[in-house]
Parts: sequence; C-alpha cells; structure tokens
Amino acid sequence: MAEYVRLPAVAGQFYAGSGEALRREIEGCYHHDLGPGELPKVNEAGPRQIVGLVSPHAGYMYSGPPAACGFYELARDGRPELVIILGPSHRRAGSGAVLQAEGAWATPLGQTRIDAATAATLLESCPDLTEGTRELEYEHSLEVQLPFLQHLYGDKLNIVPIMMFAQDWEPAESLAAAIAQACQQQDVVIIASTDMTHQQPPPVAREQDMMLVKYMEELDSQGLLAERARRGITMCGYGPTAVMMAAAKQLGAQRGELIAYSNSGDVQPMPTVVGYVSLKVVR
Repeated sequence: MAEYVRLPAVAGQFYAGSGEALRREIEGCYHHDLGPGELPKVNEAGPRQIVGLVSPHAGYMYSGPPAACGFYELARDGRPELVIILGPSHRRAGSGAVLQAEGAWATPLGQTRIDAATAATLLESCPDLTEGTRELEYEHSLEVQLPFLQHLYGDKLNIVPIMMFAQDWEPAESLAAAIAQACQQQDVVIIASTDMTHQQPPPVAREQDMMLVKYMEELDSQGLLAERARRGITMCGYGPTAVMMAAAKQLGAQRGELIAYSNSGDVQPMPTVVGYVSLKVVR
C-alpha cells in the first residue's frame, strides 16, 4: 500500500505555487520592511530555548513578513528534532481534534515526514484526539507554516500536524497534557497557528490584540480564552495558542516574548484589518 502524502491545498493561492517562486517569496518576506530585514541562518549550536511559537497563517502577501520574524528567531535558536503544528479548523465545527499519524506533507519545496511514533503516543494518551487525513486536506492554517520550516531545515525535520475543532479549555488542557507527556524526552517546538482580530479598524485591532498578547507573555492559557470570549475578539486560533502555552509550561517554558505585530492594512491600506502576531515562548 502506498504511503499517504498530504498534497498542498493552497499553493498558488496563499503562497507561490512553484518551488523557485516560493523560495523567492519567502526570502522576500524576510527582506520586507515588516520582516526581520535579512535572511535567516540556522545556528547549529543554538541554545534551543524556544519551546513554542505563535505564527500567523494568512496569505504570505499579508502575514508572511511578521511570520518571517518568528522563523528568523527560530533559526537563531537552533535546529529542533520535532515540530508540532497546531491549527484551528476554518471549514467545519465539531469536537476534539484530528492528526495525521503517518506519511508526509508536501509543498512546492518538497516533502516533510510525519513523526509516526509521537503521533501514536498522542493518540493513545488523548481521548479527544483522533486519526484522520480527509479532515486535513483543505485546511490552510497548518499548511502555510510548512514552507517556512522547509526553507529553514530542509528534509531534516519531522512534524506532527494537529487540527482542533473544539477550542475551549477542557479539550485544550487534555491535548496540552498529552503533548507535554509525549515530548518530555524530545527537542520540540510547538507552533500555534493563528491570526488575531479580524475585520476591525486598525486601532481597535491593535488594542484588542495587545491585550491578548499580555496573556501570551504570561503563558496564561485560561486567561487568554476568557478574555477573548468576554470581549468577543475574533482571534481564530485561540485553542491552539492555549494548548501551545500550556504544553510549553509543562516542558519548562517560563515566558512569552513578542517578536512582531502588524496588520493587513500595513501592507495595503484598508478600513478594517486582520492582525498578525509572532511570539516566542522560551525556557
């Protein structure tokens, strides 16, 4: 039986559709005025202090430069053994979460393998987590993180992609505990894929987003979820962010540090915008 490879769903839409064009686009994100200003270089002797990363997932034209700021910091920090990518579902509601347990994910830059052993451990230890592939086929929140990772690390990387349907605290807490338990002996980075406030005037978006960033900096998962709900803030990946922070704390993280913030109006003037945060969670 042939190995399952998840094919790119948004190549040519959210990011360039060919390998050469995608490399140029990613490098342009690094050189952009809203990016870090230079190309990253992986520090092979890096301290590996980053446990988690909040990264945006819109089209690269808008969210690519702030995302590049986060991946630039990741490169400076070294080379992790494993990346767990957590994202919300934009296409359907439901309960629990789903992961791909084996095989690989493809983009125009190549294929990245699934860490089947870690995926199996997670499935055994988290009752809210199920195995699936069809549910993941068209979701962009996970996919758009992968080209940046491939650009940094090539094929020397394993991933576990997890898509969350329910994003409240109880399933988030359960998934975070399972991730922390499965990764105790691994050098892991957990990426929470999320955009922030959607379709609000820039000052409103920034005020709301910076309020939520404070909870991220304090690694306060429950505070983040409560504040977002109380104010009705349209952050789409609040569950993945809460899971990442809770798991990272259990793996020794001490704090979050904001790397970059911008919004879609910084790229192209518009009356209402979407906010983008890059934030690292460090030991």
